[in-house]
Amino acid sequence: QVQLVESGGGLVQPGGSLRLSCAASGSIFSINVVSWYRQAPGKQRELVAVISSGGRTNYADSVKGRFTISRDNAKNTVYLQMNSLKPEDTAVYYCNADIYPPGSAAGYDYWGQGTQVTVSS
Repeated sequence: QVQLVESGGGLVQPGGSLRLSCAASGSIFSINVVSWYRQAPGKQRELVAVISSGGRTNYADSVKGRFTISRDNAKNTVYLQMNSLKPEDTAVYYCNADIYPPGSAAGYDYWGQGTQVTVSS
């Protein structure tokens, strides 16, 4: 079995920073693309940032220049560094990963349980 666990959320003032972590554990051969999504109350879930297995990244326009996604393959962990946070960044942040179990030719899609980020003074 595979688990994705997010951590690092919390309450921060506008202009502040947080670093989210997404740790994968269990029966893992390799991790392909990993994405961070967020969902604010009353809104649809939206893609925030993506990182490929090779480290190539892509960001939503709303977070470009403020958020940085990175990965530590040795730790099976992906990070989302969030700087210059704004009230509109308030949401539950979810990690999504394409993970290959040992001996499998195909990857499977996994989601974490989410971590709350609240930006407020």
